Amino acid sequence: MSAPAQAVDATTQPQLDWKRLSPRMLLIHPVIELGKALPAMLGAFLAGHGSGDDASGSRWSLGIAGVVMAFAMLRWVTTRYRITPEQVQLRHGLIRRQTRAAPLDRVRTVDVTAHLLHRALGLARVSIGTGTSDRKGRHALVLDGLGAERAAALRSELLHRAVPGAPSMRSAPIAPGDTELARLDPGWLRFAPFTLTGAVTGLALLGVGWRIVGEGRIDVQRLGPYRAVAERLARWPLAVDVLAVFVTVTGFVAVASTVGYVLSFSGFRLTRHDGGTLHVTRGLLTSRATSIERRRLHGVELSEPLLLRAVGGARCLAVATGLRVGRGAERGGEILLPPAPVADAVSVGSAVLETGAPLTAPLVRHPSAARRRRIARALAGAVAVGGAFDAAVLLAGWDTALLSVPGVLVTIAVALAHDRYRSLGHAFVHGYVVSRFGSIVRRRTALAADGVIGWNLRSTFFQRRLGLTTLVATTAAGRQKYAIADLSATDAVRFADACVPGLLEPFLT
Repeated sequence: MSAPAQAVDATTQPQLDWKRLSPRMLLIHPVIELGKALPAMLGAFLAGHGSGDDASGSRWSLGIAGVVMAFAMLRWVTTRYRITPEQVQLRHGLIRRQTRAAPLDRVRTVDVTAHLLHRALGLARVSIGTGTSDRKGRHALVLDGLGAERAAALRSELLHRAVPGAPSMRSAPIAPGDTELARLDPGWLRFAPFTLTGAVTGLALLGVGWRIVGEGRIDVQRLGPYRAVAERLARWPLAVDVLAVFVTVTGFVAVASTVGYVLSFSGFRLTRHDGGTLHVTRGLLTSRATSIERRRLHGVELSEPLLLRAVGGARCLAVATGLRVGRGAERGGEILLPPAPVADAVSVGSAVLETGAPLTAPLVRHPSAARRRRIARALAGAVAVGGAFDAAVLLAGWDTALLSVPGVLVTIAVALAHDRYRSLGHAFVHGYVVSRFGSIVRRRTALAADGVIGWNLRSTFFQRRLGLTTLVATTAAGRQKYAIADLSATDAVRFADACVPGLLEPFLT
């Protein structure tokens, strides 16, 4: 597995000049950092206003703004980079100076992004991955503040794809030698409300509001809009209150999800160069271009969240080393196709793998004991939650009609348990380890067998009582662990040996 970007002793490298990032970043860093500090500034202002000393609140707000801007400008002053014949190096820090480097022969992915301010000033942010899949992006080397032309040229240079004269990642046409695999279809927008990304937006806004209220010591019960809504809900029956809140939240999530889809995937295009490198370009306000070496792509994944699956939609994700995963498909670098019809997701995944069999072949069903295990777990959770809910209803003196809610929960839980069992399956097809699982989010993963570096077999106490085990394929790509749950121990070992012969030979003896 390739080593990540790491701290190095710059004195051992050739004596090349260190370069600064674009001075135009002095107009960007302060704005970004002020945006992050806005809740604290607003809280300080409101706290002073609430205490009757408006001048004090203003002074505190301006003081916070001044400190934030000073540190933001200091970030540019203390950052340098250079490209040697062997490495890309980044030096930053004032009190603690650190130099990080990415060996050129270990660069696996290059992610170029440019949000609205970057694009207005002709800049871009280049994130260089070295073959380590990291959920927090700690192993990526980031050059935040290169000119757009320089960023596009550097991406081509690092991936051995020189495309001369490309003006920017947003406006560059398909280069000679590129094959287009997918382009955004406006009809796909109908899947946006079912992605539920708007729920994340709502929680984020709620968190910001809560922080402002806390830091500003605001009594929300004294606010006119809040008081009006509370009084209206108090006059309505409980069932109407629940329905009104549900409709409002659902409408907000649908609209926010649609807006998020447009912002994330406008201009989406997936292309492949003759050399095998995949390129994904997308984004409206924040444009993003991700390049993945074909030899670092170890498979694909079809992701079907429950609501999206109900309307026949799915996503296609890359299983590759060097990508930042675990941030959600809209923000992560592994997206190969946004929410779209299942047939299109399968088509794109087949084109990327250059074979469709792993995504369409029938799967081996799991033992019936796996179904019993899922039903038992679902019933246990539903009964526990339902019992607690009924106790709360009786203690609070709420409408006794609510005592039927646990029965609804049990019905839903059992239905999900059956669906989870139907989703289970595995196969070994054309050199790919194929697994499928999940109900809330059903995932079908096709992982190249030559990318499997180890197998783990694990069994909980309850699995052992049912004669089941979970087989986990470990790899350097994607989430790094891909589980095939609830197989019999014998079948698990035989399947692993068939996929990677010899690796589990001691267990077969």
